Amino acid sequence: MSAYAGQSLRSRDHQGTLGLLPPRGAGAYEEFLNLYGPTPTPGERLIGVLEGSGLSGRGGAGFPTARKLRAVRDGRRPVVLANGTEGEPASHKDEVLLAHNPHLVIDGALLAADAVRARRVIIAVARATDAAAQLERALASRPDGDRVEVKTVPERFIAGEESALVHFLNGGEAKPTATPPRAFERGVGGRPTLVQNVETLATLALIARYGEEWFRASGTAAEPGNVLATVCGAVRMPGVLEVPLGILLSDLFARCGGLTEPASAYLVGGYFGRWVPPIEGLELSNESLATAGGRLGARTVIALPESSCGVLESARVIAYMARQSAEQCGPCVFGLRTLAARFATIARAEPGATEAYRALAGLHRQIARRGACAHPDGVLEFAASATTVFADEFSAHLAGHCTAHSHQHVLPVPTKQGDWR
Repeated sequence: MSAYAGQSLRSRDHQGTLGLLPPRGAGAYEEFLNLYGPTPTPGERLIGVLEGSGLSGRGGAGFPTARKLRAVRDGRRPVVLANGTEGEPASHKDEVLLAHNPHLVIDGALLAADAVRARRVIIAVARATDAAAQLERALASRPDGDRVEVKTVPERFIAGEESALVHFLNGGEAKPTATPPRAFERGVGGRPTLVQNVETLATLALIARYGEEWFRASGTAAEPGNVLATVCGAVRMPGVLEVPLGILLSDLFARCGGLTEPASAYLVGGYFGRWVPPIEGLELSNESLATAGGRLGARTVIALPESSCGVLESARVIAYMARQSAEQCGPCVFGLRTLAARFATIARAEPGATEAYRALAGLHRQIARRGACAHPDGVLEFAASATTVFADEFSAHLAGHCTAHSHQHVLPVPTKQGDWR
């Protein structure tokens, strides 16, 4: 278990939030019926409440949750798949949520299953964490626990990608597959499958209990609700916090004890995210981050200390992402390896750095939108944001030197290479 999972889940000081709702046993759906009544159909009523709440997926893509439920509701014997794999090395929100409140995730999964008339419910988690054992204990304490299966997934960055996860659960390797069909059309066991992040399902359970107006009382009008954010880097107390969308990044850092030194940039959204400059007034919302070229993703926020080298840190991440390729297409097998090699040459300020830098634009054109999955495009966007935000540092490296005072690693990059099964 990571150090993050051992910390308290900071939350608002009232019942009903992701961290403070007391664990409960069975009866989430029965409680919903008591609150809202049986008409129209309970499942459609819940989907309507979710639609009114504006809840979007908390895994990173941000797709409207109600729309996902509707897509599988009319399918034949659909499946609900709760995704808690969290392959992003810098994110620990799902791990912390499952450690502190597995019952809330289970409640949400069962509510979603009843809403879409699914008979099978699966919660998938990373193999190397304690999440599976925590879930099994929680399920054993519930009279409805036998409705839920727990599956463990290999430790790979892309193993939690929707098609990769479905492929693994169907007996294959945890690698992305060609789409269409998508999971909501034909997923686990060939059935229409609702794939939702565990935080999304935990939030769904809270909305079912407290209503859409309660949910919209937090966050912004366009992006309502609370979210879990992993904050690390140049902060005094790194950890996972529950905060409203729209909070200032400066206030987010203040809740972590403040910065240990000025930041040269923020990485928001993890390794499929983007670097953004440390602009005053930036908020934790897609609307605000877009003004700086960023986006929320899975809401991992890393403050890069001014004394560190953004070029070196970016090169380390790109090398890791190249190693995480499923190696199913040329853009990953050759493109990402070449991209990693070019960044490594620049990061080391070697004699060929200028030529390596000049090759980046052409390499981007050769890789972009040509991959078998989104992995190469995600790496490209990360790399492109690095060349923009750290433009001055790139110039220094091309001139043969690095301006950083410290080369101590900041971004977490796993060294162990997991398998695919």
